[in-house]
Amino acid sequence: MRKRLVAGNWKMHGSRAENARLLDELLQFDSGAWPAAAAVCPPFVYLQESARQLKDSGIALGAQDICADAGGAFTGEVSAAMLKDVGCRYAIVGHSERRALYAEDDRLVARKFMAAQSHQLVPILCVGESLAEREAGQTEAVVARQLDAVLAVIEPEALVEAVLAYEPVWAIGTGKNASPEQAQAVHAFLRGRIASHDARIAAGLQILYGGSVKASNAAELFAMPDVDGGLVGGASLKADEFAQICSAL
Repeated sequence: MRKRLVAGNWKMHGSRAENARLLDELLQFDSGAWPAAAAVCPPFVYLQESARQLKDSGIALGAQDICADAGGAFTGEVSAAMLKDVGCRYAIVGHSERRALYAEDDRLVARKFMAAQSHQLVPILCVGESLAEREAGQTEAVVARQLDAVLAVIEPEALVEAVLAYEPVWAIGTGKNASPEQAQAVHAFLRGRIASHDARIAAGLQILYGGSVKASNAAELFAMPDVDGGLVGGASLKADEFAQICSAL
């Protein structure tokens, strides 16, 4: 059976006090009883304090982004080594907001994927299509292109220590979400594409759904055979709802 994971992406929300309170609330839930691994990805400036709060808990720490370069004159960037040093296990790469707002292309995302793995961080590779691309029937072509950019520079074996996340751009922060059947179709396509390289790795790969996941729709989404968990945005800012999403697995 594949591992299951729910990762909360807090984006640029909260304050030092609010994030500490949210973690305290999350730690009140018995994460050991959840049928899935759980992780949270706070803003960079709160990572070290979050790591202290989460120490010896069942909740892992992740970063929302990562620099593709190992070090040097890259003002404002944070390297994989730095993230590992403060206790991160995961790093999100290729999130749709990074692609759209900061013009990150497939090649840069692939470099970030490799940077994460170079320091034993687990990359959460995000792929997904816009509403216009879906309506034009280009969903599979878009996610294939995004995935293939990474597969072009790694050995398939590298996916053993990676997570894939399908996030339809049209469903992020809009209150809309892909139907369970729509999510399953894309997840199955992605798994099949990886299976063309290595069926064993494809069978074990975690593929998360990200796109307005909440407690009210999590169980239906997670019931799909190729949906192995969620990359959760706004709902992860509410401890009780995030716990319910984890429990839905």
